[in-house]
Amino acid sequence: MRGATCPLRAADMLKKLLYFTSVAEICTGLVLVVSPALVVTLLLGADLSGVGIALGMSFGITLLALGVACWPRGPNVQAGSPAFWGMLVYNALIAILLVDLFAVGHFAGILLWPAVALHAVVALILAWMWFDARRTRPAGDQT
Repeated sequence: MRGATCPLRAADMLKKLLYFTSVAEICTGLVLVVSPALVVTLLLGADLSGVGIALGMSFGITLLALGVACWPRGPNVQAGSPAFWGMLVYNALIAILLVDLFAVGHFAGILLWPAVALHAVVALILAWMWFDARRTRPAGDQT
């Protein structure tokens, strides 16, 4: 009997992960648009003023756009789709940037390490899903 013990299909897991990451980036973007200084203080433990506020708001708008662009559409979401690559590249690079900001600039707020961990884990799961999809696809399928 097949039922509740069957693992999630990879496409279902990817869709749920993209929903989660899209919601997280949309929410973070909204908070950055409304109060960039609060986000910078919590994330990096630094003050924000002047042009930094405008840049923080711009980054918020960018995260809103990323979240909307990566929102899963249709019944089949696949590793290798533009939404997939957008979230993989963003999560991997933002995790690296946050670690670099700590290592080089000694910036660290209360949410720095949780943010690093979250982005790194999401990037690793997405990378694993991509490698798994490549490993299990039929021979001759070049997608």
